[in-house]
Amino acid sequence: MTTLDTFVRDATWSALDFESSGATEGQSDEPVQVGMASWSVVEGFRKNFFRSYIRTVVSITPSASAVHHIGDDALKNAPTMLVLWPEFKVRLNGAVIVAHGAGTEKRFLRVFPMHGFSPWLDTLALSRAVLPNLQDHSLGFVVTTLGLEAEVRELCPTLDWHDALFDAVACLVLLRHLINRLNLQTLTIGQMQQLDKHAYYRQLSLRKLL
Repeated sequence: MTTLDTFVRDATWSALDFESSGATEGQSDEPVQVGMASWSVVEGFRKNFFRSYIRTVVSITPSASAVHHIGDDALKNAPTMLVLWPEFKVRLNGAVIVAHGAGTEKRFLRVFPMHGFSPWLDTLALSRAVLPNLQDHSLGFVVTTLGLEAEVRELCPTLDWHDALFDAVACLVLLRHLINRLNLQTLTIGQMQQLDKHAYYRQLSLRKLL
């Protein structure tokens, strides 16, 4: 039996979100903030949320700063990704990793070769599968449309969208809502990953024809 065979109701879900420096010609895109939070059907939210700036050798682009409002000054005394390894290990190991559009999170974790964190559940793919008719599946739009934003703000009262912890918690609030609303507790993690997104792609094709 693997983690993919674990029932949704028995899993620990750890959401991960990064904010980045932004990429420009001659400069790579690097993580500048991380947020992590955990939740399970049985225990609910674990209140030991984690949030940290991340020191990098590149400057934050004006376009990226305009989105997340993080400037280079905030990173001067921040730890590096490698220094934060113990936090990643203790918070993600053994959990199902949750992210919205998980490509960025997977890419930034490559700084830890063979980290072994898996499996992943992408709430972008999940929302497309179960809410195919939405015009937009960005995290903020889905959470707001479902009336969940107030709960995220209650859990992160001093933060806002495009803060790494706020967005990580929003992923878990969305995940919990969909699990409860659609009675997904008895699915396995593997089944959650394979929910059918064909209806979403049909809707997308129809919009392009209009």
